[in-house]
Amino acid sequence: MANKRAIPDIQINDAMLALDRQLCFAIYSAAHAFNRTYKPLLEPHGLTYPQYLVLLSLWQDDAKTVKALGEALHLDSGTLSPLLKRLEASGYIARTRDRADERQVLITLTGKGKEMKAAAGGILMEIGKASGCTVEELGALGAGLQALADNLRAGHSHSQDPDPADQPEGAPGK
Repeated sequence: MANKRAIPDIQINDAMLALDRQLCFAIYSAAHAFNRTYKPLLEPHGLTYPQYLVLLSLWQDDAKTVKALGEALHLDSGTLSPLLKRLEASGYIARTRDRADERQVLITLTGKGKEMKAAAGGILMEIGKASGCTVEELGALGAGLQALADNLRAGHSHSQDPDPADQPEGAPGK
């Protein structure tokens, strides 16, 4: 559930608009730094960072539908499908039709995908060292960013709902 703490109306000044004061830029910059840090750690395994995220999700809970995996990773099927095709071609996952519902495709780890989990511990240790943060600091940052992402997603979904006041006379709900 989104945090409903109100932010008071304030007068925005030029200093507040400075690039280095923007939270969104700090997150954007950190995301690029993470990708650059992960790249040499994942390349020996033939993985990209988004593919690694798919594996992380499957290590947590194997045998997910494409839809469930997309929801877990916040990816649409147009982005997820090519990732899954490459992971399958590399031997990390298998895609099979769900016997209970032929319309659903189940994504499961192969032996190679399960074995990759052992290497993930070393990758995580290297990322932790590169961050320069303590385990506690990383946990607090992760929790704060997850809460922020949840709030933004909740706010975005509300902003997509049509405002009844904007509906023409005679429209349903008016």
